[in-house]
Order: sequence, then structure tokens, then C-alpha cells
Amino acid sequence: MPRPAASKDLTLKALELFQICAERGSLQRAATETGLTISTVSHHLRNLENHLGVDLFDHARRPMVLTPKGRVFLRNIDAALIAIRQAVAEASSGSVDQARHLRIGTIEDFESDLIPELAVYLSGQMPACDFLYQTDVSHRIIDLLRNRHLDLGITTLPEDRQKDVQVRPLLRDPFVVVVPRTAEASLADIIAGRSQLPFLRFSSNLIIARHIDSQLRRLGMQTGSHFECSNNQTLMAMVAAGAGWAITTPLLVSRAKPFQAQLVMHRFPKKSFARTLALVATPDCAGPVLDLIDGKMRQMLGARILSPQHQQTPWLAEDFRLLT
Repeated sequence: MPRPAASKDLTLKALELFQICAERGSLQRAATETGLTISTVSHHLRNLENHLGVDLFDHARRPMVLTPKGRVFLRNIDAALIAIRQAVAEASSGSVDQARHLRIGTIEDFESDLIPELAVYLSGQMPACDFLYQTDVSHRIIDLLRNRHLDLGITTLPEDRQKDVQVRPLLRDPFVVVVPRTAEASLADIIAGRSQLPFLRFSSNLIIARHIDSQLRRLGMQTGSHFECSNNQTLMAMVAAGAGWAITTPLLVSRAKPFQAQLVMHRFPKKSFARTLALVATPDCAGPVLDLIDGKMRQMLGARILSPQHQQTPWLAEDFRLLT
């Protein structure tokens, strides 16, 4: 049946809402993420379909499912929306000292050592800007960026790279094995479960835990555990106390200053692997602001984290490094 003539022109808002609905499969979730009502989201989608003269969704199915034409349309507009947002950002960015609002999310790894210095630096460089700083876990920061509740995040990249965000890799943080200094068994026996030390792991909902678990599965390594923790300091305290061993990273060991004297760090004994820490920003985060934060983070990481760690543990120098 032919559709009535569209009463509205094609709008950027309708395209963005179509993209969100296609990804979430729900009008309710799209409305919640955008702060709009369900009826408003539905109105934009109807106008878009009327304008195109095709059904983009199979309206008889729940959750929402794209039609074949809807899948083709989504594939074609994804890159276009990214380009439009980047063009808007570049056109409106202006100079850094003209910035008015900036919402930054950061993982706990940087909260106590680097973020206070970054905050003082940015307040001097961007005197007219209102700042919001939020500490959260990596997957939450990525979600907040994708939903436009943050402008920029300093976070761990998930293994499945996120589209519709700007990514600037900062740091390669290799995984290492940490054991108590009092451990008498060899590293091989500890990892193989032939000692009294159990494996202490990060909570399974964290991106770092997913990195570790994926690698252990790929290597066919079985590591049972009776202890999970989302807090690095607690995990390092448990290892230092002789309660077990852990797989972690040099950056996280560097944060555990009260316990370092009781810890011994080893190369991961099989195929090495690492996590990537990065600046992740929305497409409309201004380039000059990203450049400013990128430069300051690299300077602080080099001076405050990498240089001391390389002096203390020279074998880390090749793998624990800034990324270009």
C-alpha cells in the first residue's frame, strides 16, 4: 500500500533515533537514553519511514527487528552520522579557552595519582569551563559515552571496539603475574595449581577480567578461584598477605604502593597479552580539547608511572609503554 506524502523533511534527530532503536531493539530503551518520551521517538520514526516510503522495522515483532531495507539503510547511515558529528564538532570547537562544559569519566586506575593533577591543569587552561568528573568502571564509561552522558573517558578499551566514538590509544599495559614475596613454590607450580596459593581474580563483570579470562581460555589454562574482587587495592592486599596469586598489570601494581614490598611481579609465562588504555570521546568532543588532555596524560604517564616502573623493573620497558 502506498504511503501518504511525508509531512516532514528528513531530520538528523530522526536518523539518530532510528540508529539507537535499531541498536537497542526497543522504543522504551531509546526514549530512556535520549530523555524523550516513547511517543516522541515513535513520531520521529514514523516520519522517517513516511519520508522514505518504506518500512524500516517489522512493526509486528517485539523486540523491534529491522526489515531487510532497514538493515541496508542502517549500514549506509552509520558512517554518515559519524561524519556529520565530527563536522559539527570541528565547526563549533573554537579555542580551548572558549570551552564551556566538559564531562570526563575515568577508571579508578588513574583517580588518585593522575586525575587530581589533570583537573588542576585543565582548570587553568580552560578557565571558563564547567567540569564534571566521574569515576566508574570501563564498561560503564563506554556506555555513558555512547549515550552522550559523558564527553570524554579515560578508560580500558573493550576487545570489541566501539563504533561512533573517537579513540586515542594512550598506554599498553601488559598483564603480569603477581605472587606474595613469601611464596616458596615456583611460579610454574603456583600457576598450575600445585601449591597452596589459590588464584585471586577480578570480578567477572569488569573488562579487565574479561581480557584475562579470554586469554586463559585461549591457552587452555584452568584456574579455579574462591575469591573475586572489583577493587585493585583489595586484590593486591590479599596477595601481599599471602592469600593467593593474581594476574594484573604494572599500572595496577604501581597503584598498590602500601603493598609493593610484599609483592613479586613476573612476566606472564605463556603468550603475552595486554590491555589498551585510551582516551575515548564522543564524535562531537572538540579536537583541541582532546589534544590538550592527550598531551597532559602522556606527560604524566611518562613521568609519574612509566619512568619509575622501568627503573625498578627493566624488563617491563619494552611492553609497558605509551602508544602512538
